[in-house]
Amino acid sequence: MTIDSTTQTERLLAWYDRERRVLPWREDPSPYHVWLSEIMLQQTRVEAVKGYYARFLDALPDIASLAAAEEDVYLKLWEGLGYYSRVRNLHKAAVQIMEEYGGEMPRSAKELIKLAGIGAYTAAAIASIAFGEPAPAVDGNLLRVFARMTAYGEDSRSEAAKRAAGEYFLPMMVVERPGRNVPGDLNQALMDLGATVCVPNGSPLCGECPWSEWCEAHARREELLYPVMPAKKSRSVQELTVFLIRDDERIALRKRPARGLLAGLYEYPNAEGHLDAAEAEKYVRQLGFEPIRIRSLPPAKHIFTHKEWHMIGYEVRADELTPPPSGGGILLAQVSEIRDVYSVPSAFAAFTERVIVGE
Repeated sequence: MTIDSTTQTERLLAWYDRERRVLPWREDPSPYHVWLSEIMLQQTRVEAVKGYYARFLDALPDIASLAAAEEDVYLKLWEGLGYYSRVRNLHKAAVQIMEEYGGEMPRSAKELIKLAGIGAYTAAAIASIAFGEPAPAVDGNLLRVFARMTAYGEDSRSEAAKRAAGEYFLPMMVVERPGRNVPGDLNQALMDLGATVCVPNGSPLCGECPWSEWCEAHARREELLYPVMPAKKSRSVQELTVFLIRDDERIALRKRPARGLLAGLYEYPNAEGHLDAAEAEKYVRQLGFEPIRIRSLPPAKHIFTHKEWHMIGYEVRADELTPPPSGGGILLAQVSEIRDVYSVPSAFAAFTERVIVGE
C-alpha cells in the first residue's frame, strides 16, 4: 500500500507522544547530554545506563570539565559499562571541541563525524535531537523497522542497507510542524518503536504498531524473516588464572597495556592457562611475593564480543605486602581504592566482589 511521508510522520509522532519512554537525557536534550547518552547506550541497555549517566554528569557536568579530567577519573566513572574505548574517545572529542570549536559542540552531522568516537549514527542522533537537522540516525532499531516495513531481503548490516534505510526515513523528517523538532522526535520515536514494539527477539507486537497496516512483512505474515542477518562468528576462548594477592590492608594490582583489550585499566595479576596449585605458587614467587597461604576460588567467565575468558582464581595471603623488587607494573592498593579510585573492569567482577566482601 502506498503511503505519503506526511501521514507516516504524523501517525508515528502521535504514537510517540502517547507512548514515549521518559528518559533523563530526553528531558534536557542539550548537545552534551545527547552525546553522552548516545555513547553510553552503544552496546548497553537503557536501564543500565541511567545510573551511570547521572553519576557521570554529577562529576563532569559539561564538555570543559570532561576535557580537563584525568584519565583515572573518567575511567572510574565508566567502570562496569565496558567498551572503555568509548569513554577515551569521549575525552579526546571533548579536547577537540575545546581546542578546535571554541568549546561549542558542532551543529551538523558533517562536522560532528570529525570528532573522535563519533560515527554516522551518533552524528545523526546528536545533529537531529540537539539541533533539528534532518538526519536519520540509522541504528539496529531503525534498520529493523525499515526491513520489516519494506520486506528488505538483503543483509541488513551492510552499508547498502543503511543507505536504503536513510533514504526511506529522510522524507519523513522534512515534514514541518511549527514549534516541534520533527527530525529529533522522529528518530527517537523510531528508536522507541524498535525497542518496545518492533522488537528484535521474539515476535513483534504488531497490534500496538502505528504503522502495521503499511508493513510489508506484517502483510505477508513474515515478520520474523526480517531483518536478514549474517551468521554470527563463534567466539574464541581464552583460559586465565587470576590472583588475589593480599595482606590485611592491601591487594596487588597492575595496569594493563596502553593498547588492546581493556587498555589502560587495572587488573589483578593473572597468567595464561589454568594453573594448578603448585604452578600458582611458583607464579606468585616469580612476581616477587612470598605466599603464606594459597586457596582456590570459584571459577568465573566473562563474555566479550569476539572472545570469552574462562577464569580460575587463587587467593594468596602474604604476611606483609611490599612492592616486588622487579616492579613488573605491580602496585599495592587499599581495598577502598579499588572501590573509589582504580578502574577494574567488570570482566573481573567475580574477583572484585571477593575483594570487597573480604575487606
